[in-house]
Amino acid sequence: MTSSLDIVIAGGGRVGFQTAELLADHGHEVTIVERDEDVVSEIADEYVATVIRGDATNPDIIEQAGVERADVVAALTGETGLNLAVCLAARELSPGTRTVARIDRAAGEAYTRFVDAVLFPERAGARVAANEIVGDDVQALTDVTGDLDIMLVRIAEGAPAAGKSRTQVRFPDGTLVVSAADAQQVARPDTTLTPGKRYVVAVEPGVADEVMNLLQG
Repeated sequence: MTSSLDIVIAGGGRVGFQTAELLADHGHEVTIVERDEDVVSEIADEYVATVIRGDATNPDIIEQAGVERADVVAALTGETGLNLAVCLAARELSPGTRTVARIDRAAGEAYTRFVDAVLFPERAGARVAANEIVGDDVQALTDVTGDLDIMLVRIAEGAPAAGKSRTQVRFPDGTLVVSAADAQQVARPDTTLTPGKRYVVAVEPGVADEVMNLLQG
């Protein structure tokens, strides 16, 4: 991932918390805003992020979370409307802050013009969500019919798959490395996964996190 960022996450549920864990593990400063008192108590004990109890759509709360200094605000609750409201409030208070919203797939296209990036983490997993928040090392290329995600993934230095051929990497079932980003040829069994180079990868949602770990570490 990229250099350290200041990130505010609205929603401390499974998706929000797992994403915060990944971001914190990579050295990013994370603040979670969560309105449920029980959830706040649970995640605060994990010492993964600064945790603020409150409604992230409230300007006072989002300001308390540090939206004006944040590099990214990611609204990852299970409510599409709430996530959009958080991102719109963040844009109003801090126009230069990148906004990322978790959106129900059925409504996704209607919301893309209001935020910088849209996530469907119920399919992609927390690792892809974290990468979308911090930059372009992983990019969703298209929304295909059915439970399949096609992504453009940059091989990270030091990742388990870096420098190895496809046959040397034990990809889980449900994974297909299609080609290099330049699309000059289809990836073959002896194709080397070169660090710093990007590849088109098709994955089933259940194995996305495992594949991202192999390619990104």
